[in-house]
Amino acid sequence: MRWWRHQSLLFTLCKAKKNRYSIHDDKQKRVFAATISDLRHTDAGKYWCGVTRTGKDIYTEVMLEVGQDSCCDHSTKVQRYEESSVSFSCPYESEYQNSLKYICRGNQPSVCLQHALISSDNKQKGQFTLTDDMASRKFTVTITSLTQNNSGSYLCGVHGNTGLDVFSAFELEVKEWCCVMSHKLSGIVGWPVTMQCPYPPQHRDNRKFLCKGDHRKNCKDMMTSQSRFMLQDDVTSSSFSVTITELKAGDAGTYWCSSDSQWSVGNYTKIQLSLDFQQTSTVMSTINVVPTFTMVEPVRSQATPIPGKEIKGACVRACMRASCAWLCVFRKCIFLLCSVFFPQMQHSFTLWVSLCPLCCSY
Repeated sequence: MRWWRHQSLLFTLCKAKKNRYSIHDDKQKRVFAATISDLRHTDAGKYWCGVTRTGKDIYTEVMLEVGQDSCCDHSTKVQRYEESSVSFSCPYESEYQNSLKYICRGNQPSVCLQHALISSDNKQKGQFTLTDDMASRKFTVTITSLTQNNSGSYLCGVHGNTGLDVFSAFELEVKEWCCVMSHKLSGIVGWPVTMQCPYPPQHRDNRKFLCKGDHRKNCKDMMTSQSRFMLQDDVTSSSFSVTITELKAGDAGTYWCSSDSQWSVGNYTKIQLSLDFQQTSTVMSTINVVPTFTMVEPVRSQATPIPGKEIKGACVRACMRASCAWLCVFRKCIFLLCSVFFPQMQHSFTLWVSLCPLCCSY
């Protein structure tokens, strides 16, 4: 047996493996297969596989095309929420009823079977379950308890006898569970606050509840444990409200209100409550008392000037400057000096002294 490419001998059965090329001979079926591993674009072209015999050899022409290692032209897009489940339905032809079925992540057909998450040989593995309905010629892969890590590309394949598997492609997007309806609310300690919770009309007769906790799975039912929480249902608007009559510091946190005990997506509301502390401040007023002084101007006499007025004024000023008790003797001396140097004013000065006993008394 020989295998040629453009008249260049690649290898013979005598040397069944050479680099990336190998030959396997199934003598019972009288078929031999040539395999090229790690296929490359440069491997594309015309090949000849032949069998030597006496006389003219028998050969077969094979045209190899190498395409991109990706699939497929069409991909089904699927959206789900966290903690829910998803099923991929993968049809196949009747000739593949007994073939191996499997699913893998990514979009590379060449390595999909090697990296299969689950196959028809092992139909249950972790989150994944595979069921094969041969009557309708389709197999279904179900993924439960979805997380955002499950988002991405998937290929479900059917292993063909010729080595060419058949694939169906899917794009899965897993959304965060809590982002359907979420609100932020603030309140003041000591004051009331009201939370609004809408629900589907078909839940009008369901039990409504409000619980508190970081996650809905381990939250505490506040309607049965707190008397400060009052629930009022308004069926006309398909919503109910919960009022906390007097907020306390410990009331801050995450609340969940719902009308569905199964916590189906879209049947709940997440509320983040934050609190402020009201502070009463006293404003102190300061009154500055500014003293006011009134200057009284002396009233000048409009009488006829007395002779020697200037001299008398000088004496009076001198007398007032010496009015301290310990200078009484000097006060008398000043009076005597005034009498000696201005004898003509003796009468006037004596009159002045009698009017000012505090300043010029003996």
